[in-house]
Amino acid sequence: MKQRLIISILMLMATCHLTAQTRISGIVSDGREPLACANVFIIGTIDGCLTDSLGRFDFTTTRQGELTIKVTFIGFENYLLTTDVSKMNDLKIIMHEQATSINEVVVTASTFNFGKSDNFKTMDALDVVMSGNSCGDVVAALQTLPGTQKVGEDGKLYVRGGESEECQTFVNGMHVLVPYSTNVQNNAVRGRFSPFLFKGINFSLGGYSGEYGQALSSVLPMETTDMATSDKMGISASLVDWNIGGTKAFQNSSLGFNVDYTSMGLYDKLFTQRMDFTRPYRKLSGEAQYKKEFSQNSILKSYVGYDLTSVGQHIDNRSLSLKEHNFYANVTYKTNIGRGYSLFTGIANSTVLNDIDDAQIVGDHYHNRRNEIHLKTELRKVFSPVLKMSAGIEDYIRNSSKRYEANEYNLDYNLMAAHIDAQVRLMPRLFLNLSTRTEHVSYIDKLQLMPRATLSYIPNKHFQLSAMYGRYSQTAQDDYIAISQKQLEQCTANHCIVSMQYQTENTVLRIEPYYKKYKNLPLYNTNTYTADGYGSSKGLDVFLENNSLIKRLTTILSYSFNDSERYYLDYTRLCTPDYASRHNLRVSLKYNFGKVILGLSDSYASGREFPMGKTPHYNSVDANVTFLVSPKVIVYTSLNNMLGRTNIHGYDTQGKSVLSSRDRFFYIGIFVSLKNNKAYDISNF
Repeated sequence: MKQRLIISILMLMATCHLTAQTRISGIVSDGREPLACANVFIIGTIDGCLTDSLGRFDFTTTRQGELTIKVTFIGFENYLLTTDVSKMNDLKIIMHEQATSINEVVVTASTFNFGKSDNFKTMDALDVVMSGNSCGDVVAALQTLPGTQKVGEDGKLYVRGGESEECQTFVNGMHVLVPYSTNVQNNAVRGRFSPFLFKGINFSLGGYSGEYGQALSSVLPMETTDMATSDKMGISASLVDWNIGGTKAFQNSSLGFNVDYTSMGLYDKLFTQRMDFTRPYRKLSGEAQYKKEFSQNSILKSYVGYDLTSVGQHIDNRSLSLKEHNFYANVTYKTNIGRGYSLFTGIANSTVLNDIDDAQIVGDHYHNRRNEIHLKTELRKVFSPVLKMSAGIEDYIRNSSKRYEANEYNLDYNLMAAHIDAQVRLMPRLFLNLSTRTEHVSYIDKLQLMPRATLSYIPNKHFQLSAMYGRYSQTAQDDYIAISQKQLEQCTANHCIVSMQYQTENTVLRIEPYYKKYKNLPLYNTNTYTADGYGSSKGLDVFLENNSLIKRLTTILSYSFNDSERYYLDYTRLCTPDYASRHNLRVSLKYNFGKVILGLSDSYASGREFPMGKTPHYNSVDANVTFLVSPKVIVYTSLNNMLGRTNIHGYDTQGKSVLSSRDRFFYIGIFVSLKNNKAYDISNF
């Protein structure tokens, strides 16, 4: 009797339990395709399941009454439904993809990045040093990218059919008047700054926002490293340069220094070259930085650098003697001022003194002094997930003078500018950047309005499509302004760029067609310069990087096609400028054995047009080896143009070929850390 009673009670409880369970089912999709492995559950319970390959879910719950069901899936907004549990059968749930916040958007169009910035990444500072033909020079490393053109006789940046002066350099947002060292004619110059100074180097080939002005073709913004948290000290030495640098870290600040001495004297004795130097190329440079963090969101950075360069060369019957002093300093301050606003202020000073004896004839003397003070203030705010804005004003105060024979001038003027930028998320994957920059040059009392826009479609992390349009302006060189009696208008260029990029873990492919139209270029006319020059530049850039063909092998291919024409300066007709080559191709390989890294690259550029004829094509095969002896010691060696091809860079007025001082260049250096940091942090102060 007792056994029957117990069995009856158990059966009754089971029946009650079964009748209390409610079935919940349905399908989860994005409106087009089912979503597999979406998480479906009742909030406040453990009841739930994952959807199957067809997006279906089916589970039971003992809860009764009004409940809330939640569905989550990576990349999509969470779905919530609150209703009576009896109505949760055969649900049709449509998920909406998660919209990217405007602060998370990274538009990579027409921009390449070195280091720890958030844009499209290709190299870090160590890669710059190990680039096949860079020998640690930022400018030489940038010339491996598509859009740049090989001009071997001066080594400066020429971008998409533009002159080297059309590319402007900024350090911590502040303009650098002369970013190159100096040298005699037909000898390549180097960039003034070490790659180890910077945590981010963003090289924009066009289509940049309203923050940057006075650049017709491209901008090179570089951000110095943050405050050091530990002491550093290091040295490096090679056949041509010697360096010592270090940092002293304090509680909320750091002070760093770097001294470098370059001399070609020993190298010229060991290896023959074509030019007759009466005094070898020498450069003494020193740098110092002070950084202080007042809080997590407020930091002050200051930088000061000085270069003294000298060289002498025997040319025909004269002994050219060149000496240049180049001074640059800036101070910047960034802080959050509350309510989501951030403020940036900065001041920079550039001064360059250039003296040349026997510049053109025996006994003459050339003197040129240039100075620029750059003042800048900018306010930024993220208003919402769909809108971010910035606005700023700046002033360029410029002074220059020249003394050469009977030609003398003193030139003073200032350029005021203001800009406003707005980044808007139009749709979950469609973003618009609108900006306007206005500039006023004092000597012509004319206002220049420059609208700019970038429309980007970013469907996922792998693909990006952008279209850009912008108008850009730049004052002509001081000599031209002075000769024109301050009547020369600013040069202008309109950029139209389409950018397509596909990126996976092991592959990056970017294709960019572009078109630029120039107006108001300086044109020499009856002993003066007018703004009647014009021109155009169109082309296609292709960049491909792959890390999956062979383990530990990185392969990079960059190709540029450029078709440019100009009627400016002393040109008598519309023609291709002599610095522009139609085709530029570079293929590089880097294989990492662990402690030994091998690099091999081949650079090709088609011939350039000169009045005396077209040059043969340029070609250079470069190799380098990096040996990581220990974390504190690196040995680096490279050989440029290892096949010894004699590349002709152009022709002078007598039809004589313009050649480099030597066909090959061999470099070997050792980098040693004297503290607990890595060897390639020597100058990272």
